[in-house]
Amino acid sequence: MTGTDAPAWPQCGHLDMGERCRGRRVGSYTFCLAHLDSAERAAHLASLTPGADLDHRGTPFTQSLLDELLAPLRDPGSRRARVGEASFDEVRFTGDAEFEGIDFGGFCSFASAVFGGGVYVREVHAGGDFRLGAAQVAGDVWLDDTEVGGGAWFYEVRIKGTLRFCVHEVGRGAMFKGMTCGDAYFSGVRVCGVASFDGADIGGDMPFAEAHFAAEATFDGAAVGGDLSFSGARLEAGVGFRRAVFRRTARIGPLVCPGTVDFSDAVFEAAVTLEAAAREVRCRRTRWASTAALRLRYAGVNLSDAVVEFPVTVVGRPRPFFSPEGEVIAEPGLTDDRVRVTSVKGVDAAYLVLADVDLTGCLFVETVHLDQLRLEGRCILSPPPVGLRWIRRRTLAEEHHWRATRYGDGWMPAPPGVETHEPAVLAPVYRQLRKALEDGRNEPGAADFYYGEMEMRRHDATASRGERTLLRMYWALSGYGLRAVRALAWLVLAMTATVLAMMLWGLPQADPDPVSAGTTNDHRVALTTRKPAPVNPEGPYTRRLSTARFEKSVRVVVNSVIFRASGQDLTTTGTYVEMTARLVEPALLGLAILAVRSRVKR
Repeated sequence: MTGTDAPAWPQCGHLDMGERCRGRRVGSYTFCLAHLDSAERAAHLASLTPGADLDHRGTPFTQSLLDELLAPLRDPGSRRARVGEASFDEVRFTGDAEFEGIDFGGFCSFASAVFGGGVYVREVHAGGDFRLGAAQVAGDVWLDDTEVGGGAWFYEVRIKGTLRFCVHEVGRGAMFKGMTCGDAYFSGVRVCGVASFDGADIGGDMPFAEAHFAAEATFDGAAVGGDLSFSGARLEAGVGFRRAVFRRTARIGPLVCPGTVDFSDAVFEAAVTLEAAAREVRCRRTRWASTAALRLRYAGVNLSDAVVEFPVTVVGRPRPFFSPEGEVIAEPGLTDDRVRVTSVKGVDAAYLVLADVDLTGCLFVETVHLDQLRLEGRCILSPPPVGLRWIRRRTLAEEHHWRATRYGDGWMPAPPGVETHEPAVLAPVYRQLRKALEDGRNEPGAADFYYGEMEMRRHDATASRGERTLLRMYWALSGYGLRAVRALAWLVLAMTATVLAMMLWGLPQADPDPVSAGTTNDHRVALTTRKPAPVNPEGPYTRRLSTARFEKSVRVVVNSVIFRASGQDLTTTGTYVEMTARLVEPALLGLAILAVRSRVKR
């Protein structure tokens, strides 16, 4: 409690302008250390020995008074002061406060203290906690060459200047929750427990050069005004930036983390480049109010419900990151070098670019403007299971989930909590992805998405029976106009059947010779030529399979394929066989040509 509230300690009896000093009484004296007369102060200081506890809560201090207090606690040889536990809560420092060469056996607390200048802590060792919570500092706060055996508590501290937290080691957690300051430097610090920057407001840059976080670091709800550099930093657990606001942040990273980097519900107000190597990067409901480039390694990326207002590029980076000194940054604990986009569900993909990423497990259903998604470089999708039953193509994870419920083995089942969608839902997804690749002039790449669209339409239970029957025929004959081998196989089979039909029933027993009959009348001759009807072949079928009949049948079939009449005399059966062949075989040839064109078109 502050202000007019009575303090929780024996209060100094000094009155100034009718207001009572909040300082703690010293021993049996009536006044605090600042208001003792010279004789009383000298007597009290003379009673102090190295290792004594200090309790001067609420006391007004100057640097000279602090030096006077610490003088009897210093070892004559090392000149280091030894203090037990130190309570300086709600103290008021006039000007700068310097704490140098001090060993605190227990905690050192400056909770709710007010500093008129800066706070400079050098070569200090605290066996317990170091607490600056809710303090107000008019200048900088520097902690150099310092060790904290307990936790570092900077919650809700207000620093008008710069925080330089160069602590060798913090034995437990570090709490910077609700802190406000300008730039904040955390060079070389090692935090053994959780480091919390939740709700902190950092006006400028926030470098973590050579920092080491043995547990999770969280920046939930923080506001950062500058860059976050993690050059040489070592993070052994996850990093959370949930609901954080990045005002003028141009760069984050390179950040190497064997756990999860979570930007869920974060807001990026300026153009940013994020470089990270992590097991997972979550950007659920993240909002980009400007352009962004996410250059990632190893990570599984979840973009569910992200708000993309400007172009955002997610790139799988094949090369490791380098430090400013040109050295390769180590990536311990990371083994799967694929960058896997796991979901773009709920995203407006009009400004989204995915480049060189793995999409084998990506969820696309419910994505908006999916036809405007840009896929650059080598983006991998799941193939069907190995086997003659399944055509090799690129398939969506959602199709795997549906087919796993129907066919089981080989197809990838839906992970726990992921909904399985029916073909009627998946067909438009394939259609929009096909259009996205076609608009990018990637016709061969779009062919697999067209095949997937047609497959989903064929299996759509809500479609009419007639439509599904036509699609089954289209699939069986040519794989929807995309499988040239299948169409050619049917063409060869049809031609073979036509040749056999012609040899067995279509060609006449013999080519009929024309017969001419005429009359003479006063030297005028009138001739009428008649061609006898072709005679159906007779005799055993083996005799009809002769070389001559085969040659004639092939001629008929080849002409039928190119939609021409052969001019060969045919039986009635042969005529109908030729008519059927002239209808079917050119169509099969056309389907084969169409399939080849779909794979080579530019």
